[in-house]
Amino acid sequence: MSSMDRNPYLNDDLMALAEHARRFATERVAPGFLERDHTRVLDRDLMREMGQMGFIAPELPEAFGGQGMGSLAAGVLHEEIARADLSLSYINLLASLNGQILSEHGDPAVVSPWLQRLTQGEALLAIALTEPRGGSDAAQLRLRVERVGQEYVINGEKTSISAADQADGIVVFGRTGSTDSGAHGVTALFVPTDVPGLTRNRFDCHGQRAIGRGSLFFENVRVPVQHRLGDENKGFVQVMQGFDFSRALIGLQVLAVARVALEETWAHVAQREAFGKPLASFQGVSHPLADFDTQVTAARLLCWQTLWLKDHGLPHTSEAAMCKWWGPKLAYDAIHACLLMFGHGGYDRGLMEQRLRDVLGFQIGDGTAQIMKSIVARSRAGRQAVGI
Repeated sequence: MSSMDRNPYLNDDLMALAEHARRFATERVAPGFLERDHTRVLDRDLMREMGQMGFIAPELPEAFGGQGMGSLAAGVLHEEIARADLSLSYINLLASLNGQILSEHGDPAVVSPWLQRLTQGEALLAIALTEPRGGSDAAQLRLRVERVGQEYVINGEKTSISAADQADGIVVFGRTGSTDSGAHGVTALFVPTDVPGLTRNRFDCHGQRAIGRGSLFFENVRVPVQHRLGDENKGFVQVMQGFDFSRALIGLQVLAVARVALEETWAHVAQREAFGKPLASFQGVSHPLADFDTQVTAARLLCWQTLWLKDHGLPHTSEAAMCKWWGPKLAYDAIHACLLMFGHGGYDRGLMEQRLRDVLGFQIGDGTAQIMKSIVARSRAGRQAVGI
């Protein structure tokens, strides 16, 4: 690996895992990158291959189909798949986020078979939080969940849900308490997508087109009480803790795309000439790339530090929020600069412009920069001072 790949948080075993995943991503994932964006079809056979190789949610306990390898191992695999195709690396992101939620908060009798399928690449799980009236203020959820005997009945709509029309099961957040109970009246449920009363659609998104986004419509959807994740009325408070993990993974995901874009651009400006000299000899070209190279390296180390803190049972909420707001913005800006360095060749539909489209979505989904900065401010100044 190059000097950019040296990592003080990874031991020899994890570095070997990274090499193994890099070869797989280069040989199997990268060749279909452009085609999947065009067809908007997620390759289920490729997902099963990833599962067979142990590349999906390796951090889960062995009892649930994982390998008990920790969060850093999940980051290693996530980063390498994202280098080849950010949209396909959603398989890793959704598996790690939902896998942690199900394994920690679900009834083992219900979730164990699903987790086995998840890690084997036989099932894709989604998470449904955002609603039409808003996403950032998640405590204002309106999707209604009512208990009727030994079942929960769900009515309402979720929107902008990744893999909405492709998922086999969904972690759904809905309101069981009163509308003025805020985050303390929300319950999380696991809902298989083949239940009666659930319909789905798909948006025509700017990027991340192989995984896609869409809406979910619940009309008297019923699931057993055993499908509840965590305690009733406490799902938001309990289950949302898993988002610290996914925010660090998202940082690695988008920065991996920026890193490969920078690698290609450095090679390009070293070879292409203008006025009898390589483009890299002009400081107007090389200095901006050096700036982005520096910042991407630093942001990546922050993501690895966050996963290291998680593996050691140490607080990492503010660090995770930093990864989530800084990583997507930095990745987009870096790839944008790389695209311009390629001139018309970067602007034509292809690798660079698709990367730019793919990373942009993470400045919107999974928590905006403003919300992430509020989380950091709250950890520094205190919740009362910040007021959120």
